[in-house]
Parts: sequence; C-alpha cells; structure tokens
Amino acid sequence: MHKNGKWATRLIELQDSEGKWGWFHSLSQFYDSPITTEQALRRLQILGYTAEDDCIQKALSYMDDCLKKEKEIPDRREKLHNWDLFTEMIVATWVRRFTLDNPLANRAAEQWTDVITAAFSTGSYQHETYLDTYEKVFGLPARGGRFVDFAGFYRVSLLKDCLDKQTEKAMLDYLLNHESGIYYIYGSKLARLPETFASKNTSAYLGAMELLADYTHAREKLQFVKDWLLANQDENGNWDMGKTVNDKLYFPLSDDWRKASTREADCTERITKLLEKLQFPNTKI
Repeated sequence: MHKNGKWATRLIELQDSEGKWGWFHSLSQFYDSPITTEQALRRLQILGYTAEDDCIQKALSYMDDCLKKEKEIPDRREKLHNWDLFTEMIVATWVRRFTLDNPLANRAAEQWTDVITAAFSTGSYQHETYLDTYEKVFGLPARGGRFVDFAGFYRVSLLKDCLDKQTEKAMLDYLLNHESGIYYIYGSKLARLPETFASKNTSAYLGAMELLADYTHAREKLQFVKDWLLANQDENGNWDMGKTVNDKLYFPLSDDWRKASTREADCTERITKLLEKLQFPNTKI
C-alpha cells in the first residue's frame, strides 16, 4: 500500500542506469547520491517492494554482475582483513533478501552455513571452532578484521532457511543473549527489552526482531516479545512509538505524519506484520 507513495517515488528516481544508488555499503561516504544502494534497498523492502518490481530487478541484475566479478561496487576499499570476502557477503545478503534463485549468492550462504554449523556443533558457540572453520572454508585468515564476531546483520540475514534445527536454535539463543546485540541493527542485549516503548530504541529493537523472525524456530524463542508488544497495545488495539521513530528508514510508511493517527497507523501496521510473521495474529485490528 506504500509502493506508490512519495518516499518510494523519490528513491526510485535516484537509481542510476546500472541499477545502483551511489556507494553500496551503508557506512561508506556518499558521492553523487544522498543514499547508498544498501540503504535504498532496505527502505524499498520496508515499503513493500519485491523482486517482481522493476527497480529491484535492475538492482538484482547489478548485484549479480558484482558477484560474477563483472562489476565492482564503487566503495573505497576499507583497511580490513578480507575486504573482497566482506563485499561478496554484503552483496549476496541483499540478493537473498529478495530472491533465493541466485547461484552465487546461494553459494556464499552455503559457505557461511558450514562455518556457523561447525561453530555450534556442540550445542553452544565455540569461537575457536568458528575461526578454524572460517579459515578452512574460505582459505583466508580469520583472526582480526570484520569476522571476529559473526553476530551482525549480514550473516544473520544470509543464513535464514539454511541451518538445521539444532544449529538454528543454538544460534538464536546466542544472538538473544549476545551483549552487543546484532551489529548494524541493534547494539544491546536482545533478551533485555527496551525500557521505554515509545522510542527510537524500540524501533531499532523491532528491526532485530524482524530479522530473527525469518527463522523457523523464532516463535518459541520470542514469546516474551509478543507479550511485551501486547502489553503496550492501547485500548483500541493499536500501537504508537512516538515521533522520534521517524528515522526515514523504518518510518514513515505513509506520506505524511502531521496527524498522530497516521503515525499510529504506521506503527500498528509494522507491529502487526511482526506478530503475524511469528504466527501471533493480532485480534484487535
């Protein structure tokens, strides 16, 4: 319902002929675009765009060329270990967020599946096993750089639909109790609920829950989130997280937030989708 709104229209107008928007990675500096490819794809997905839409098809074609090494993302190479592997991972992640039909993106997911499955083979996370398996699978040093801790947006997103039941459950437990949350999404322990519901912090927390909700066994792990959300539902069955959640990423969904009722409708829509994703239907919409 938001695909024809002004936010999506403005983003699509900024897409270049190759299918990208400026730099690719969200932490890179902008060049001739006020938004990166990664930020644009994330926002468009939130607004309801899928692989069936022309702008996403163009982006997928561009990212496929990058995975084939026929094109390179325009970002300046960062001084970290295994930059090429890192960029392959972030591109593969965004491809798989829209389609599971790309062989190169799926190959990247399979490699990370091998690493994470080995790391949790005992039922709990073993960091040395993670490092050893990383070096074996990728043929690259694992000590140092971006891969010391796997609890980040890319790997968590990339691995959905890939892990066996035992590994998935163990990984979800680990992520929920990880003191630094999920890098790039939420920086605090996920098992600890935000203190103030009507806050930007809650919006970021929901971003982490939306990511975990893609996993088959998330429902049994996130019962406490459902209870918290329902406890913050108003007497009309709606939710309102306040003005501060207007971050131009998760919100707004609607064109105009001058009316509090529109903001409330957007907040309610987002939370309802999360509850439905977890198979907790909201009965008071």
